[in-house]
Amino acid sequence: MQRTTHRRLSARPVVVSLAAAVALTATSCAKSEDDAATDTSSSASADAEQKVAEPKPGSKTCTIDTFGGKKVDLKNATVGFSQSEKEANPFRIAETQSIKDEAEKRGVKLLTANAQSQFSKQISDVQDLLAKGADLLVIAPLNSDGWEPVFKAAAAKKVPIVTIDRKINATPCKDYVSFIASDFVEQGRRAADQMIEATGGKGEVAILLGSAGNNVTTERTKGFKDQIAKEAPGLKVVFEQTGDFAREKGQQVTEQLIQSKPGIKGIYAENDEMGLGAVAALKGAGKKPGDVEIITVDGTRNAVQGIVDGWISGVVESNPRFGPLAFQTLDGFTKGEEVTQDIVIEDGAYDPDNAKNDIGKAY
Repeated sequence: MQRTTHRRLSARPVVVSLAAAVALTATSCAKSEDDAATDTSSSASADAEQKVAEPKPGSKTCTIDTFGGKKVDLKNATVGFSQSEKEANPFRIAETQSIKDEAEKRGVKLLTANAQSQFSKQISDVQDLLAKGADLLVIAPLNSDGWEPVFKAAAAKKVPIVTIDRKINATPCKDYVSFIASDFVEQGRRAADQMIEATGGKGEVAILLGSAGNNVTTERTKGFKDQIAKEAPGLKVVFEQTGDFAREKGQQVTEQLIQSKPGIKGIYAENDEMGLGAVAALKGAGKKPGDVEIITVDGTRNAVQGIVDGWISGVVESNPRFGPLAFQTLDGFTKGEEVTQDIVIEDGAYDPDNAKNDIGKAY
């Protein structure tokens, strides 16, 4: 079985150097003078690394002239931020706080809205942000489709949009400016590597799927399945059901799973909250740590503690601290600079070897 080096990457949260958002062209990837920016979220590690976000291979750039917007001074602009999900999820808490912290740091007026996991509300939220005078928008989408009303309203006012975390199915540099996120397929591959190591590459495993209708679920599933097929054909995915990225739903689905598949050897939860729900279900069923290997994605403090306690075998980090890069992207764009349409943030990983020492770097 071929081993990969992904699992040994540092688990420290990555605070992205801001050069890629504003200065990456097809031939250049130089660091900006703003590399000294630091993560201001409350859970950030004091020694968080500065790294350059890389554009996806083949990614194009966008300028304000191509987009059809107008140059503005970010300090005098109003930025609207639309959060998609209830902030019971540590990822969303850290994500929103990062946006707020960066706005405060830059002295930028920020309007915020939370859709409470209701897509119809998120559409109306963004329309309301525009009506309140937002000059620029940062959106963490709940779903990838159905954004036409927002694009129409934003285009009428020539308001640029940066999307984070989940991708909107739309035309870059027409409907939106840039998409900033992790490489979700790669996250799935790395989760598969951790599952292979934890199980020895044999047995039946289950997938707790994220919400339907967004690229995160699709890509994390693809990466996991492709890597299992390539590296460990002895592992068989025998159960897949959505847990909607929610702890309670993850627990309910796992309770069904252990009734229908009592011999299950591993569970891949596509976020930490579902993984923690799976832990609760296993405890309720009288299982012991290690009876079922659990691999999750996010990097929350509770999930990393689950590794320390023996209930979770590995966590692939998904960095939620988008604030510095989102604002630098908007700043450069509104000044007329080129920005990359698809920007990838590096992520770390946690396993039994580093979880205890690195838990302070989790969010």
